[in-house]
Amino acid sequence: MRFSSWYVMFALMIAFAITGAAQTSQKPAAQPESSSSRQKKTAPTRLGADIDAGTIANGVYRNRALAMTCKIPAGWVLRTDEMNARDEGDSEPTQDKSSPQGTQRSTEGTRSGRVLLAAFSRPPEAKAADVNSSIVIAVESIETYPGLKEAAQYFGPLTEVAKAQGFTVDEDPYEIAIGAKVVVRGDFHKDVGSRVMRQSTLVFLARGYAVSITVIGGTEDEVEDLVEGVGFAVGK
Repeated sequence: MRFSSWYVMFALMIAFAITGAAQTSQKPAAQPESSSSRQKKTAPTRLGADIDAGTIANGVYRNRALAMTCKIPAGWVLRTDEMNARDEGDSEPTQDKSSPQGTQRSTEGTRSGRVLLAAFSRPPEAKAADVNSSIVIAVESIETYPGLKEAAQYFGPLTEVAKAQGFTVDEDPYEIAIGAKVVVRGDFHKDVGSRVMRQSTLVFLARGYAVSITVIGGTEDEVEDLVEGVGFAVGK
């Protein structure tokens, strides 16, 4: 059984988060900055009729259509373009997709998902002894999963993906309020050598998309700090 494009996004995120988990903690050689690594103001790119990729300014990601903001810790690097490029390169024209109702075959040439933000505490190429903390915001068309009506349903295939990557579910998904917005949250962990990688994913449905905000950190406090950096505009 094959998963949706979220599988590719999530697998890339995990690969980036554990890449270079060091056998040494020596400071790596300087890495060249990619075109997406600078936290400068960016122009929005249109994804659909009523949603765009959002913008980044002063260390804050903003998406007006989703009424959402996300703080990017100082010094973090961006890899949004790279993740989308690798998603396109790894995707196949036609494939089976997992859905809450079973498996379906995708339409040839259709890309249902896209990364809006991919930020990491250090360049994925750099070696270090700790977990490469990260934030990935992705959208996927609800049409990918026929019958998907509630955000909680999205955790069916999402949990399959997490387990396939070696994560353990901490508890069943649950609702939390962030400002005036209610989202569904799921928590996972994975042993990586002597360390524990912790992941939390927030999901909500908006404008025909399932929107997922996934954060990874080496401690519960770090994950909570990243989650607290997510905000929603009141009344939107």
